[in-house]
Amino acid sequence: MKLVFATNNRHKLDEVRAIVGDRVEVLSLKDIDCYDDIPETAETLQGNALIKARYIYEKYGVDCFADDTGLEVEALDGAPGVYSARYAGEECDPEANMQKLLHNLTEKNNRNAQFRTVIALIINGEEKLFDGVVKGVITTEKRGESGFGYDPIFVPEGYSESFAQMSGEMKNGISHRFRATQQLANYLKENYG
Repeated sequence: MKLVFATNNRHKLDEVRAIVGDRVEVLSLKDIDCYDDIPETAETLQGNALIKARYIYEKYGVDCFADDTGLEVEALDGAPGVYSARYAGEECDPEANMQKLLHNLTEKNNRNAQFRTVIALIINGEEKLFDGVVKGVITTEKRGESGFGYDPIFVPEGYSESFAQMSGEMKNGISHRFRATQQLANYLKENYG
């Protein structure tokens, strides 16, 4: 089975391919010669995932899935949430995003947060949503060199290392993207063998 993942983010692609294994051939947008900038204009993670999946399905006629991920911080009323990638501005600079978040939490005692990934799947015109969450806390400073995005400042519940201090294999086994992708993989296995 082939599915297009509506992304050109190498990190996300590698993570998802590692999770689904050889059950599904996961293609990128580049693999179908799609270089369009798909606008993410929804106010929710679900909405953005659906916008991207519908765009690819309608324009290219291929079964596909798309995701949107956000970091939701309790003390900031769920921010940055749907704006996680562009929290510090449209240039989507991960370092600037982390610094802004750490600055906004300076006076806050509650550092509880959660990463959420929503995956929208479209097969034969039918839409399904999968939601993965991992709870944790925001550190006071960056820790670790691997991972991407907010990984250096997020420590998942039950662990002492940030996502950026973990091996890719360890992070992939517990992450929000893993949880949503696992639901996707299970659904595909149950319904499409």
